[in-house]
Order: sequence, then structure tokens, then C-alpha cells
Amino acid sequence: MSIILEDGYQTVFTLFLVLVLVRVARTLFSKDPIDNIPGPHPTSFIGGNLPQFFDRQGWAFQRELGEKYGAVVKLTTLLGGKWLYVFDPRALNEIVVKNQDVYEETPIFLTGNRLIFGPGLMSTVGEHHRRQRKMLNPAFSTSELRELLPIFRSVTAKLHKGLKARLQNTSQEVDVLDWTTRTALEIIGQGGLGHSFDPLVEERPDPAAEAVKALEPTLFPMYILRVFMPHIVKIGSPKFRRTILEWTPYPRLQRLKDITDTLENTVTRILQQKKTALAAGEKAVTQQVGEGKDILSILLKANMDVPEADQIPESELLGHMSTFIFAAMSTTSHATSCILHQLAIHENAQIRLRKEIKAEIFKSITGELSYDELMNLPYLDAVCRETLRLYPPVPFIGRRTQKPTVMPLATPIKGLDGSSITSVPIPEQSTVIIAIQSANTNKAIWGEDALEWKPDRWLKLLPQPVLDAGIPGIYSHIMTFLGGGRACIGYKFAELEMKLMLCTLLTTFSFALCPDKEIFWNIAGIRYPTVGQESTKAEMPLRVSLVKHKKTNS
Repeated sequence: MSIILEDGYQTVFTLFLVLVLVRVARTLFSKDPIDNIPGPHPTSFIGGNLPQFFDRQGWAFQRELGEKYGAVVKLTTLLGGKWLYVFDPRALNEIVVKNQDVYEETPIFLTGNRLIFGPGLMSTVGEHHRRQRKMLNPAFSTSELRELLPIFRSVTAKLHKGLKARLQNTSQEVDVLDWTTRTALEIIGQGGLGHSFDPLVEERPDPAAEAVKALEPTLFPMYILRVFMPHIVKIGSPKFRRTILEWTPYPRLQRLKDITDTLENTVTRILQQKKTALAAGEKAVTQQVGEGKDILSILLKANMDVPEADQIPESELLGHMSTFIFAAMSTTSHATSCILHQLAIHENAQIRLRKEIKAEIFKSITGELSYDELMNLPYLDAVCRETLRLYPPVPFIGRRTQKPTVMPLATPIKGLDGSSITSVPIPEQSTVIIAIQSANTNKAIWGEDALEWKPDRWLKLLPQPVLDAGIPGIYSHIMTFLGGGRACIGYKFAELEMKLMLCTLLTTFSFALCPDKEIFWNIAGIRYPTVGQESTKAEMPLRVSLVKHKKTNS
């Protein structure tokens, strides 16, 4: 065993040296057209700008990129490598829509997702990815969401009951992120997988929930190792690599292994239960959580109606399930928590939103908002849009060019040689960062108040520069849910979930900041809150109270 491990480490070390030599040779002897693009000076030859870019509190650095250098910025990476940080509207349209097959997901992103989640929607490219989306699209349609609304309601009712019991008619400090995370997991559990993870009305920590909550804080700081992961996975057999992994004395990597194992064991168990119910007949299915209306049941039934060659393999089903749990739980819970944080900061906005929700419920004959009523509340919609614009859960995402290409620009930039650049030649295998947050807060498009939280901007006609920019996002002229063939497939699912949670909470509870606990939002693959800048624990405590109803004279 020691010989095997020694050979494994030698192979990894040799690979590292080869990559270093290749990168140094390219830096010293090749001329890259990207070199003429302006950008910040690297802090070191080894790390370049990566320590600044991946700093958990590097918001000021990322904001400076757009404000100082323009909508296309050169970043220096490991050993003199180059990335392009892009939020020019025409360039974004080229990347995510017009030439999306040229700008594929990066090997780092794809390899990491395949290792953690399996061959699901976030781990595939090209025709394979298109085939997966075609199979999944019907499960996320508006008609299916209308069918799922009662399930969503039953879960948020438990959230309401559980939180109210916790307060016991007093004002208390509550970790709001914990409650939104538990609720989001239960909604994707029941609505997505036909499985209940959390009763909500009682404290019952779930291993899958704890694993997903820990994933981003564990994974994001490992950016150096992630750079080499696409090469490391080619060494030896899966069994050999697993042995190396288990013997590697790196606590963060061991934690990541445990998270991955927990997710895999969870979805495997759920899938087997679901397949057993389907084999027992329709009655057994309808008696399960989700009553057969959940996304997994829809997929399994669709699989039974197509030839075997067209069916979704079990490995991909498991990959989709893990992806659903992570994407639906983390992004939605963090986005909902961010909205509640903003409402705690802006008390008048919270009062105004509460009045709108209560007035609409009062007008409803059933005392519940229908799908259309919920999705079309003007101020609720404005609050959600503005928070998702200013604080997108995923602040940036990478792409890798599959062949040499030319990226056109809407606004020319000035090159380091003084020339006016209207398009950028990009070599094959270049990394381009889609700067989601910078695109959403571009002052040239959104105006001088682009960095301010102003929901009212959505209650009137948007500025003409926004309408004319041609931002290729699928949601509200912003890039939060991306666009094109890799746009977020579940954004309507997430929007419904957020709005229902907010309506449920705000009718009964008020939210205020805790004076002695400052909330910081950290840069990661999915941004997350902590108390103070030093903590790595994802949490967001707020002071929660029951809403005081005004007494009326009888």
C-alpha cells in the first residue's frame, strides 16, 4: 500500500511540475492577444490575482474591476495565466447565446460537479446536456408548478408553525438561514424527489442538509487544488484515486469526501424507495410524499414510456437528484435569507410589503393566494427582482473556449497600447468569467444608483439603457439566472418558492437586525452569510418577533 501511495504522490507531483513548466514557457515565449486588455497588477507570479479574486471578502476588488478597467478585464492567474472577466452586454450575448457551444463550462467546474454530484445537468456539455434538458424541461413547466403549489403550501405552513412555536410569543434571535435552508430542502424534497427530509415543526437535523450547507464553505477555498483536478482524475483507476483520497492528510478534502458520500447515499436510498413504489402500482405512488406529482416521479414515469435506448440512465438520475438538492436548497435559501436581511435593514420596505401581502390575502375568497396572484404581487415582485439583481446568489461563473474565436463588444475599451478595442481575439482553451454581479450593477446601464437597493425601480419603466442593452439573461434584464442553453432550468421553481416563503413569514413575523451581530456576505460559488468576517460558519441571525396587530373598536 505504501508503494502505491508513494507512486501516486510522485505522479501528481510530476504532473504539477510539467504544468508549471508549460505555463512558464507560454508566459515567457508566446504572445497572447489577451495581453493587450487592461487589468489589475498581479499580487504574485504564482497566484496572480487569484488570492484577491477568491477572497471571501473581495467584493471591493471585484467592484473595482468594472469601475476602473471597463466591461472586459484581464485577470492574471496561476503562473502568469490569463482570464477575461466580462460583463459587456454584446460579449455576454456571444458567450451564453450566439456561440454557447464555443464557450463551454470550464473543466474545473465540470470535473468538480461530476465528482460531487455525478453525471447530472451541471456536469455535462454539448448534445449530452441538451438531451438532458429536453427530458427535464417538462417537469419545470408552469403547469407542473401549479400542480406543486399545494405541496409548497403545506411545507411553508409547517415553517410557520415551527417558527411560531419557537418564539412562544416573545422576540428572539433566530438563525434565519437555518430555517430557510430547512424549508428549501423540504420543498425540493417533497416537490422534487417525493421525499420528506425535515418535519420543520421539530428540531431534527438532517445529514443531507448539513452536508449541502457545508459544501460551499468547504469547497470554495480549495481553488488551487481545483485547478489541477481535471488532470488528477485521469490518474489511475477510480479505486486507486479513492485510496489516495482517503490517505491524503488534508482536513478540508476529507470533509468534502464526507459531504459527497452523504449526498450519494441519500439520493440512492430515495431512488430505490421511489422505484419500489412505482413497481407496486399507481396506488402506492399516490400514497407517497408528493403523491406522484414530484419531479422524480414524473421523470421515472417518462422513462417507462420511451424505448430503453432513450431512457435516462440510473447514474444520471442520481446525478440530477444530487444537483436538485444542492442547487434548489442552497441558492433559494440564501436568496430568501438575503431578501429578509434587506427587509430587516429597510424597515419601511418590510412594512410596505407586509401590507401588500395582507391586503391581497384579505381580498382572496379562499384566504390563500393562487399561483397567479402570488407571482404578480407588484411590490413583492419588485423586492425579489431588486435583491436578485444586486445580490445574485452566484456572483460569477466561468467558461472555457473550445476553439479560437473573436468576442465582439458593445462598448470599445482602450488597450494597453492605446488602441481602441471593439472585439477581442480569444485563443482556444481560454477562460472567460461571466461577471454576473458586475453585469447586474453596471452603472453605464443601470445608472449611478446601480449599487443601491431600490425595489421601486421595478415599479416603473426601466431606464432606456437597460432596455437597449440586450442583456441575454432569461429573467428581468439581469444575468442572475444566466441565459441561453445553460440558463437555470429551475428559476420559476425558485421564484415561486421564495415568494411563498416570504408571504408566509411576513404575514406573522417581523424581522430586525441583531445589534451585536454584524452580518457579512461571503464570496463563494454561492454567496453565504456569516457573523463577522472571520467566521466560516454559514448563518444569519435576525431578531424575529410576532407582528403586532392593531386593535379595532367594536
